[in-house]
Amino acid sequence: MAGVAKDPRDGQWLARWRDPGGRQRKKSFDRMVDAQRWLDQMRADTHRGQYIDPRAGTVLVGDLARTWAGGLSHLKESTAATYRGIVRVHILPAFGAWRLDEVRRSDVQAWVERMSKSGKAPGTVRQSHRALSLILDTAVDDGRVARNPAYGVKLPGQRRAEPRFLDAPEVARLVSAAGDQGPAMSILSLCGLRFGELAALRVRDVDPVRRRLTIAGSVTEVGGRLVRSSPKTGRTRSVPYPPSLGTSLHTLTKGRHSDDQLLTAPEGGPLRLRNWRARVFDPAARAIGRPDITPHDLRHTAASLAIKAGANVKAVQQMLGHASAAMTLDVYAGLFPDDLDSVAEALDGLMTRAQLQIPSLESHPSTGVGVTHQPKSSRPVADGPSPG
Repeated sequence: MAGVAKDPRDGQWLARWRDPGGRQRKKSFDRMVDAQRWLDQMRADTHRGQYIDPRAGTVLVGDLARTWAGGLSHLKESTAATYRGIVRVHILPAFGAWRLDEVRRSDVQAWVERMSKSGKAPGTVRQSHRALSLILDTAVDDGRVARNPAYGVKLPGQRRAEPRFLDAPEVARLVSAAGDQGPAMSILSLCGLRFGELAALRVRDVDPVRRRLTIAGSVTEVGGRLVRSSPKTGRTRSVPYPPSLGTSLHTLTKGRHSDDQLLTAPEGGPLRLRNWRARVFDPAARAIGRPDITPHDLRHTAASLAIKAGANVKAVQQMLGHASAAMTLDVYAGLFPDDLDSVAEALDGLMTRAQLQIPSLESHPSTGVGVTHQPKSSRPVADGPSPG
């Protein structure tokens, strides 16, 4: 029988109800008001088709998190490895022993603030929160909890670092300082590839007739293994290379099988970012007096040089493989300082050729607001009284 009644054995208040399957259920409370509130909520949820079995929420966050982390085969292996690391390092220590129905938004907010105060980078905090939110979304989808307590949590702001660039003379010196690895440095600096895309290039990806590189894959190191996957956006793209790269690319492809790796490490074998940076990039950067730059800054450099050469936003977007031109502008808007002036001058030229003139506006003597004078008319106002 549904309702609230006192248990004579221990004095607890029992909320009794039937679940959608018709089974008798009960839950005990210290106070009658709490039992009645619970029962009212259960009835309302059942009426809306949102009934959650109270026992479903007793599953531990840690158990669900491990199950979730073990089922990320739909993601790139590197992304899945990142999420598993977050679960192990940040989520299990904080919430592993909690029941799902115990987690409140305030608990998640406190966790976010603890990570921030401990010195974790905003990107790390935001990514950890996203992983927890995805896990709790699974709990909602499974009918274990009614809502995701990670929603609405305030996260630390993440400011995009200002991109760093090399100018053309610096690129020339960097390529020279890289020695036999100069072609790799040139492709990064002039074509804007991500390092993983560079490492994935094969001989067949070079089209000397059209002077194009086909970016069809990316290589990432995961747990000491090199994993090949699709490019970051998941789409193949074609990137132009300047004629000055033609000789180097011809040498790299001549007489080789189409499936061969285009570029290899100094000792042979595939390129690995950490090794290549330590043995090639960092010494070359120090040699030209720019120890502050990273391999990814060469991607920014390619964008900067392309823009200076007159490339428009859409062309730069396609070269870099950004998902949208808006993303390109978010990063490189400051490199288009003269565009608005050029637009204004072009408009002025159009008006001059069309012999258009903008009438000057006289200032009202009392307000200073520009007004235009209409010719006087002897006709009376249509809806006013006629002159006497």
